Formats: sequence, structure tokens, C-alpha cells
Amino acid sequence: MTLSVVAGSTESPLLEQTIGANLESTVARFPEREALVVVHQGIRQTWAEFDATVNDVAKGLIGIGIEPGDRVGMWSPNFAEWIYIQYATARIGALQVNINPAYRTNELRYALDQSGARLLVTRTEYLNSGYRDMVEEVGEDLPALERTIYFDTKDWAELLESGRSVSDDDLRSRADSLAPGDAINIQYTSGTTGHPKGATLSHRSILNNARFVGEACAYDEDDRVCIPVPFYHCFGMVMGNIACSVFGATMVVPSPTFDPEAVLQTLQDERCTSLYGVPTMFIAQLGHAELDQFDLSSLRTGIMAGSPCPTEVMRRVIGDMNMDQVTIAYGMTETSPVSTQTSTDDSVEHRVSTVGRVQPHVESKIIDPNSGDVLPRGEAGEYCTRGYHVMLGYWNDPDKTAEAIDAEGWMHSGDLATMDEDGYINIVGRIKDMIIRGGENLYPREIEEFLNTHPAVADSQVIGLPDDKYGEELMAWVQLSPGEDLDEDNLKAFCEGKIAHFKVPRYVKFVDEFPMTVTRSEERRVGKECRSRWSPYH
Repeated sequence: MTLSVVAGSTESPLLEQTIGANLESTVARFPEREALVVVHQGIRQTWAEFDATVNDVAKGLIGIGIEPGDRVGMWSPNFAEWIYIQYATARIGALQVNINPAYRTNELRYALDQSGARLLVTRTEYLNSGYRDMVEEVGEDLPALERTIYFDTKDWAELLESGRSVSDDDLRSRADSLAPGDAINIQYTSGTTGHPKGATLSHRSILNNARFVGEACAYDEDDRVCIPVPFYHCFGMVMGNIACSVFGATMVVPSPTFDPEAVLQTLQDERCTSLYGVPTMFIAQLGHAELDQFDLSSLRTGIMAGSPCPTEVMRRVIGDMNMDQVTIAYGMTETSPVSTQTSTDDSVEHRVSTVGRVQPHVESKIIDPNSGDVLPRGEAGEYCTRGYHVMLGYWNDPDKTAEAIDAEGWMHSGDLATMDEDGYINIVGRIKDMIIRGGENLYPREIEEFLNTHPAVADSQVIGLPDDKYGEELMAWVQLSPGEDLDEDNLKAFCEGKIAHFKVPRYVKFVDEFPMTVTRSEERRVGKECRSRWSPYH
């Protein structure tokens, strides 16, 4: 009997560098090769030019007093300034706090307060997001927040001007004081207990994960990677940006937020060789009325992740988009993020029925969730992983860290998985009560606790319903307090501006009462049984 435990290759040693040092080595190798193309801003830089901009921003941060270990919030869609802050904070030892650009006041307040951010970098607005207005609304509740820089105003020029008093030697001294194991990034993950938790990642974990992701895609300096996925996710900033800087490939940013036509146009115009996305993004591009009018012949690889890929979608991505070497990746923010990935030469069957095999320097096992015993191959249990890629912990939350990472260093994913005889992993379900909507991981408890703050709501149950576009869609069952009156439109209006739009339930059903049960998990089971009582398809 073969047990469901496997260790990745250790033949190639881990990179023991900081992100800044690794960038320097790439600049030295490829100074005149193209590093960054931001189509919607008209920005085009070589690695030497990109590095110079990063240094200017890093000096600016030093100039305004940012010290090693300080937290710097970054709240924006995909703009070049996001990338400059990403590399500049890494160069000076500040921790970048990734803030979802869809966050509203409630979530923004929590992330900035819990992280203790001294500085926030953002825009004044984008589309229907009034970032300045929201910052001003929550500012008085954030004693640690000393300054906000709006990069679409004169603030950005003033930041760069502040760095003119900082010498090259000052910057070098700061960079040389850093170590690969230092914390460098905080990413908030939706929480089962009502608040997100700040997964804290290091130079070592991010840099090496990006490297192994890129190796699975067979990257080199000739690759041009189209990155329409958001930077605030590991998918964008690690698998996208840093994977490019490790190999000297070009970062290509088509638009601030996902736009299928902008992506297709960029793939053609920039001759991209790789494309990233969650399945819903690929579905949107495949569904474009003029897909066959775009020249996608330069494409060969890419990554699809975030939720399971339907077989037909994978076949069309390979056939209609020329991505015969597209890969599938699996992981979580807490693992920097990738634990397993298919390779460019894996069969289509493996790419639609599994999430690949364990990456180098990573261990994986499938255990019985109750006993903790390792299960035989083929049996479903909880997926656990251990290695360099596991987070340092949840920021300022040792109790939640201890719940997630056991005494032997295994990260417990909460996902149910199987492992076959060849070591391929298949995710078959979730122990955690997570809903995946278009690649966004949503936890019902967080949304329920917010809905329950409405004065008319006595209790709520949030569940996931099947959805052709997003994979799953949110539905809330709501019990009103005695004598109260509330309708669906007013409940949704209550949510607007306070929680991210993708957390607002699409469907709302009012009930007189919920069954009285012993535990919250049993309530969740009852809530899920509501699927048989009401469905948007009936």
C-alpha cells in the first residue's frame, strides 16, 4: 500500500536572495531587454529603466521616513505604480500590505488597522470606487496611519522628490541589511471567524515560489507574460510580476481591471507568449464575438488557477487560443501561493482532472481530518503541505497561526483531495466552508456577520449556488427581527460601499425562522439543504 505523501525534488537549491538582490541580478543580465509594458498607461521600460524607477521610489520611501518592518498599504487596480511600490518596499525592507481594490470602508478600516500601516498608497478614484472619499471616512479610526499618497496626483512627484536627499549608498546600506527570511508582504484572506487574516510572506517564500512557477511554464528572457489577474492576489504579484523578474521575461499589463477585449488586443499587439487567468476570464475571452479575428499565434503557455477548469474550456484554450502548454496551479495565499502545478508537457486529462504534482522543495500529504493519519493513495482526505513556501504566520494572530500550521510545520489547507499513484493531486471538496466565486475565495461567516449588523436582520445564512459564469454565486437566507420589514433591494443597498461587490449576495430569500440546532456547522448543513427548496433555475 502506497501512502499519500510525496516530496518534491531538492536537486536545485533554493534561491537565498532578497527580492531586491534577485532583481539586480536580472538587470545585470538583461539591462536592455523589455521589462514592463503597461498598455493602458503607455509605459514601456527596459530592465535598466525599470530598476532605476524602483530605486527612485525606494529612495522616496526612505526620504519620508519609512523604516524596515514598517507596513505600507497598496490599494489600487493594476497600474504601474503598484509594481513600483511592490519592488521598492521589498528593496528597503518595508512590508507591503495588499488591499483588494474592491474593498469598501469596513474592510479597508480593518486591514489598515490590523496591519498597523503607517503609509497608504492609492488613487483618488477608479470607476465607481472613490478611494479618497473612503480614506477620509475611515482616517480618524486609524491612529497608526500617518500619510496617504494618491499616485494619480502631485503626491507621486513629491514622493520622488523626497528621495533626492537619499544617496545611492544609503539605499545600498538599507538593501544589504535585509535577509531572505524577512517578512515582506501581508495579504488578507477572508476569514471564517468574521475578519480576514493577514498571511505574512517572506522574500524567500515569494521569490522561490515565483521561480518554480516560472520553471513549470518553461520561462526564459524571451517570454512575454500577459497579466490581467489582479496584483493584490499572489496570482498577479508573485506568479506574474516576480516570476517575470526572476527569468527576465516581460511583464505585460493590458488594463487596470479585467477586460476580455483589451486582453485579446494586447496578446496580439505585444506578441505575448503566456497568459494568466481564472476559468471565468478564459471563458469571457473564448466567448468574444471576434475571437477568431485576433492573432494569438505567439501564445504557448500560461496558468489557469483559482477554481476548477471545465474540460471543454481547457480544450478550447489549447485549440482556439494556441496555448498547448497551458498549466494548472493550486495553492493558497498562505503558501505563497503554489503547492502543486502541472507541467507544459502534461496531458490534457491531467490538466483538467488534477492540479498537478508537488513543486520542488515542497512536501504534500493527504490525511484523515479526524485522526491525522496519512491515507492510502486514492482515498480522499485533507490536503496538507510543508516547505519553504508556507507563510511565516498570520500577522499578529498567533492563535490562528497555530490552528493553521501544526507543530511539525504542516499547513492544513482545509481542502479535501486525493493523490494518485503518480503523485497527481485532485481537489475533490472543501472542509472549510468556502465559496469560490470567479476565483474569489469567500467565507459565509464573514458575510453573515456583516448582514447581521443591519438593524432589521435577526440572523442570516449564506450559501453557494451553482453558476455557469462564476462557478458559484452567493445566496443569503435572511431572518428578520420581529416587527421589522426589509426587502432584497434595500438589503443590497445596505451592503453597497461597505463590503466588496463580490461579497454582496446575488440572491436573497427571507424566512420566518431557522431550525434550532446545536452547532454552527450543523446550521450550515441546514442552510445548504435550502438549495433543494429554492434555486434561481426553478
